[in-house]
Amino acid sequence: MSDIAVAGGQAARRDDASAGGVDRWQPPDTRRVLQLSLAAIWLLDAVLQYQSFMFTKGFGQMLAGTAPGNPGVVASPINWDARLVEHHMVLLNSIFATVQLLLALGIAWRPTVRIALAASIAWALGVWWFGEGLGEVLNSAASPVSGAPGAVIIYALLAVLLWPSDRLAATAPFAAARAVGAPVARALWLVLWGSLAYFALMPGNRAPQALHDMISGMASGEPGWLAALDNHAASLLANQGLAASIVLAVALVLIAVGVYLPRPAARATVVLAIVVAAVIWVFGEAFGTILAGGATDPNSGLLLILLSAAYWPARAVAMAPAAVQPASAEEATAR
Repeated sequence: MSDIAVAGGQAARRDDASAGGVDRWQPPDTRRVLQLSLAAIWLLDAVLQYQSFMFTKGFGQMLAGTAPGNPGVVASPINWDARLVEHHMVLLNSIFATVQLLLALGIAWRPTVRIALAASIAWALGVWWFGEGLGEVLNSAASPVSGAPGAVIIYALLAVLLWPSDRLAATAPFAAARAVGAPVARALWLVLWGSLAYFALMPGNRAPQALHDMISGMASGEPGWLAALDNHAASLLANQGLAASIVLAVALVLIAVGVYLPRPAARATVVLAIVVAAVIWVFGEAFGTILAGGATDPNSGLLLILLSAAYWPARAVAMAPAAVQPASAEEATAR
């Protein structure tokens, strides 16, 4: 997953091919693979939004369900939006699904990747408020196990970190740092995972049966094998809310600070982040309930896995002189 190690060689090969009049295809680098993965998740969102359930009043009621517990200034616009969707559900949901489809296609097509990523940030921020109630971060219900701080805000974060700019590529220790630089990328990682640790220790999540009830509640409507997994995990956590919350918070803190450690330790941190995110996605979120129907996205676990991949430490290899030119194919195409 090393962008730095191959950037110089890729740029040199492109220059050689151009000089010889031959347009050679080059495999996508790590960042482009991550962009395509993000596009695939947006495509999944669009497919889920086209479900028949989303064209019923149940979708508006789902939106209204994110308002309770939020301050009035946040809850009132959510309720207004929910009523609007209920009155024009077919038209508005068709627009919502089509927008997400266009975002997926735009990110996947190199010439429009910048426009699509910028649009995805604006769209994600709107959905985070009107569709997720700011991920419940303003009330006591926020939990990293159930999806806090909201899956859609991670879409926006990924769009920023995977922006096709290589002005800082020569010093980027991982793909997420190529656009914003390592200090900013590490700070964003610290804030995200540190906030998850904070949410894990909130009083509502430390209650003896909090995690048990949260996970067992995800089994309803799921396939038998997944329901069995959830029920088994819930039984292990019965009356263990405090201990489980502390263990989870410690793991999240280690992940948060791990990107500041030397390369071997940073890699171990990324592996831990992927494992924790996968456990959350399977047991806490039941794959975002996409197998039960009625889900609008795969929830935060899958996005955290993709985000972690963007922080995989690259090998420290000197850049070739030719690498001062755009190192990625999408950058060259955009120019």
